[in-house]
Amino acid sequence: MNIIEQRLLRGRNLYSHHPCLLTVLDTGDLKDARTDAIPGFVERLLELLPSLYDHRCSVGKYAGFVQTLRAGTNIAHVVEHVTLALQCLAGTTVNTGRTHEAGDGKYRVVCAYELEQVVTDAFDAAVALVTALARGEPYALSEAVAALRETAEDHAIGTSTGAIVSAAKARGIPVLRLTEEANLFLLGWGARQKRLQATITADTGHIAVGIASDKQLTKALLQEAGVPVPEGVTVRTVEQAQRAARRLGGTVTVKPLDGNHGRGVTTRCNTPEDVALAFERARMHGRRIIVERYVTGHDYRVLVANGKVAAAALRRPPAVTGDGVANVRALVERENLNPARGEGHTNILTKIPLDGHAETMLAEQGLTFDSVPAAGVVVTLRGNANLSTGGTAEDVTDLLPASTRMLCVRAAQKIGLDVAGLDVICADIAQPLEEQGGAIIEVNAAPGIRMHQYPSAGTPRNAGEAIVEGMFGTSDGRIPVIAVTGTNGKTTTTLMLDHSVRATGVRTGCTTTEGVFIDGTCIRRGDCAGYWSARTVLTDPNVDFAVLETARGGILKRGLAFDRCDVAVVLNVSHDHLGLDGVNTIDDLARVKAVVAKAASKAVVLNAQDAYCVAMADELEPHVERLYFSCDPDNPVLLRHVENGGRAAYLQDGALILADGTRRHRILWAEEMPAALDGCARHNIANALAAGAALLAAGLRIAQIADGLASFVSDNQANPLRTNVYDVRGVKVVVDYAHNPAAYAALGQTARGMSQRRTVAVITAPGDRRDEDLALVGETCGGAFDEVVVYESPSEHRGRRPGERAALMAAGAIRSSTSVHLELATDAALRLALSRCQPGDVMLFATGTSVTELVDALRTTDPESAERIALAATGN
Repeated sequence: MNIIEQRLLRGRNLYSHHPCLLTVLDTGDLKDARTDAIPGFVERLLELLPSLYDHRCSVGKYAGFVQTLRAGTNIAHVVEHVTLALQCLAGTTVNTGRTHEAGDGKYRVVCAYELEQVVTDAFDAAVALVTALARGEPYALSEAVAALRETAEDHAIGTSTGAIVSAAKARGIPVLRLTEEANLFLLGWGARQKRLQATITADTGHIAVGIASDKQLTKALLQEAGVPVPEGVTVRTVEQAQRAARRLGGTVTVKPLDGNHGRGVTTRCNTPEDVALAFERARMHGRRIIVERYVTGHDYRVLVANGKVAAAALRRPPAVTGDGVANVRALVERENLNPARGEGHTNILTKIPLDGHAETMLAEQGLTFDSVPAAGVVVTLRGNANLSTGGTAEDVTDLLPASTRMLCVRAAQKIGLDVAGLDVICADIAQPLEEQGGAIIEVNAAPGIRMHQYPSAGTPRNAGEAIVEGMFGTSDGRIPVIAVTGTNGKTTTTLMLDHSVRATGVRTGCTTTEGVFIDGTCIRRGDCAGYWSARTVLTDPNVDFAVLETARGGILKRGLAFDRCDVAVVLNVSHDHLGLDGVNTIDDLARVKAVVAKAASKAVVLNAQDAYCVAMADELEPHVERLYFSCDPDNPVLLRHVENGGRAAYLQDGALILADGTRRHRILWAEEMPAALDGCARHNIANALAAGAALLAAGLRIAQIADGLASFVSDNQANPLRTNVYDVRGVKVVVDYAHNPAAYAALGQTARGMSQRRTVAVITAPGDRRDEDLALVGETCGGAFDEVVVYESPSEHRGRRPGERAALMAAGAIRSSTSVHLELATDAALRLALSRCQPGDVMLFATGTSVTELVDALRTTDPESAERIALAATGN
């Protein structure tokens, strides 16, 4: 088997609302193999992966996939299910997959995923496993699963960060992981976004983190604020540490000045030798060391978030209980097999380390790693109770008295932290600290919260939610988003929307096939109607409102960059790009466009004159509003909708009307819109109606909608290659990006409306269209224009021989016109077409590049017009 193509669909897509891996798989010499016809295949597969019994498959019941295997299915389908099973064995739970035949032994295999690195490796392993079993060869499953688990652990989200991310998702806040190697996330969109790393939020001040990292400065500030802290001193040498311990008297704690997670901390140092050993351990984690009075009592952690105590936990040092048989080493190994324990912060608890700290702690109890504790004897393995070194926690939030809560909040505020973990030592957390000589011994700027989310005992606390509430208040972190899709008119409609919203003083982000625009300024040129461009807008902190052109290609290649939008606009569905990416029919294309419609959370704007758009209304959630637009005021779908109180936009007697419940608003006359070309460009009127309906759904006022549409100009600066009009000695030349039959038909209608005499078209189309589609372009133009000149744009061959696509278009044009010319070179085709025109004629130039082609063609025959058009195209 061979992987022909592989795509990570990172957002909502044609197959699922969730991220998926799409693979085009060539089954090669196994293309005719069926699972029921390969001797022993099913049995060997189920022996290796018994979890496949849980796969319900299309049968829809337990062991449904097993039933399918025994009845006989293709090998690609098996690869799909094995990929899902392997991901689950690696620790990432997924259950969605699909397999579609693509012809000649090729299949499109879709598998959901949680981690990109895991799913791609799992798919490779699945192909290898299925191939081996089909050939009767062995497969080392344990090695493959071990590698997948290692990959999953390397890219897993930390438990604390995961709790915050989960809380954000539960509130509907968008979440984007900025790097797969670290716990760095973007929560929210645009100007409402917040960044999160571990448990440090965008509101956490850099200076505050620096203060918290300096334990001596922290103690000084807390003491100044009236917060009880242990007396201590900073040292640099062993001798200084020992002198400090003598001055403090009694028992001391030794720890690095800027350490965290309990690293390098030694408690209960009583002798100079204890201090010397503790100093060396602390030096492994920092250059400056603190020696402070040891505060007796239990170890508590109090979490402060958003100016409130969110949770509190009693932390217990890691310990094991003897059974009279196993030694300490074996007891620890047994405890570390607990599924709740993992490496670092990847699980609820951390594995207990057998290191120098454990050895010292055991020595204090008269034990070694090889000692066998008596049954029931508790053996402590650490002087501190940090979860990161194997400790456990019990929730005590409800026990904190008001005075202790106030002290903890004041401590966090004094340091300047929005989220802080305070280490409190006292005999009984239920009693005020001052009354029992308790103290806050440390303030952590990036506190772990898994002890609060998943305590070993007591009530779990949603610490993640508390942190999210502090970051966002009642906001969901979203900015308004309008997504525009359809076969034709996407760019113009998107720019109309962007222009209208920006005219109200709102900062916008906009993506089109021309580029990415932030508040009207282009930051990237090119075809930017896909995933990455939308992500650029949504992650820009200067954007208050996003308008996203969402093209077929982007949906199929990467999925949507947003989980949902406020308003979706579907302009139309017609022949274009068929035969590509598994989209072979208009029905297929409509399903792709419907992905955008189904992503709308508030409203969808649909073309009442397009049957495919109308059909999408039945697929939407009941709470999503449907708005229709139509250039025909008597359209039955529109009339029925408006009569039932629905909102809509339509053209009536030359005026653009917005129906808002029982009210009808004339927003402007079509002739008042520059983009409508004196009312001749009905396709732009339709685009404006769609934009008006979307703006209404987005909450703009009628006057704002009217002002926006009336001031939008579709010229080479604002909307290049979209019905841009130039004059060449009395001949109106319309330059447009048309490349499919529907677009050419609309421009033919526009040209006839503008023309006082004849219409001429200079046409082309990309080479990746099917033969029948190219012929249909020619046939459409032959019927729409008086005369047709067919040429080929050199950059659009896309695998076809020179002259091949032009011949197909010309043959199609001849079927509906007697005046057809074939001239492959762009400049020659333009000069030929202009020579056939007289003043009062309208000539369409359909181009895939720029107006420069028209200027270059005119330079030798009409330099004056060439210069004038060049200046007009640049806005001069």
